[in-house]
Amino acid sequence: MSYLLSQLVNGLSLGLVLGLIAVGFVVVFKATGVLNLAHGSVLLLGAYLVAKLHEPLGFWLAAAAGVLGAAVVAALINTLLVRRVAEPNPGTFAILTIGVDILLLTELTREIGNDVLSNGAPWGADVVEFAGVTLPASRAIAAVLAIVLFGVLGLLAARTNWGIGMRAAAADGDTASLMGIRLSRTSATGWALAGAFAAIAGVFLTSFPATGVTPSVSLVALAAIPAWVLGGFDSIPGAIVGGLVIGVAQAFAVGYESELHFLGRGFGEVVPYAVMLLVLLVRPQGLFGGKEAIRV
Repeated sequence: MSYLLSQLVNGLSLGLVLGLIAVGFVVVFKATGVLNLAHGSVLLLGAYLVAKLHEPLGFWLAAAAGVLGAAVVAALINTLLVRRVAEPNPGTFAILTIGVDILLLTELTREIGNDVLSNGAPWGADVVEFAGVTLPASRAIAAVLAIVLFGVLGLLAARTNWGIGMRAAAADGDTASLMGIRLSRTSATGWALAGAFAAIAGVFLTSFPATGVTPSVSLVALAAIPAWVLGGFDSIPGAIVGGLVIGVAQAFAVGYESELHFLGRGFGEVVPYAVMLLVLLVRPQGLFGGKEAIRV
């Protein structure tokens, strides 16, 4: 029973981190209609900046610099590239962000090489124990921080002009512009928030039990895509729930891999996509998605 509970808690904590990444996909999609396939390399950029700067600046200042750097780069991708596309459509945006991802990931891979960079997190390999469950301190802190950030994002979306602008842009961008909503500011803010959330997730995904910052960290963002799709492309609560579902499913698949050997080795790596496909067979628009999202 304690092992089952341990896997559940680990899965929930991982799911909250995946939710941070998935929420970034949703915010960008709602604000600009873009499937941002450069999200993973922006996540890696934030984690890399923390790893490179923690020695001269200390961890907390380095973390702030990493989050700020990722937010600025994400906003620049939108301002310098996405908004200049002559004939915007989902296919063009996807190809554009793939190109950005390749360029950014190539440069970061060249910088990191074969090294494994420590991010200098002060919690190190500490663990916390409660109710017979042992959890890495990094996961416990990440879970608490993610819940706080989700609350802040919910308030921003519900109570600020940016939130109104984002919803209006998602419903009808042309009409929103005619109504005086500054779509350029709304989209830049959305991209910056997504970049910041990705960098925060990157800090925890490169902390214990992970070994550190490597180029493969960017692939973790791909694991958040099923969480985003599962929740319904345009739903922030859906992305959070999707992250939790994928996190728990992945934790159980890895934790009980020996009992699931008949499904093949490495099943835990594909289980997010298997869960996504199963849910979409029953509910094509995702758990919380609007019908409009299907047509995009």
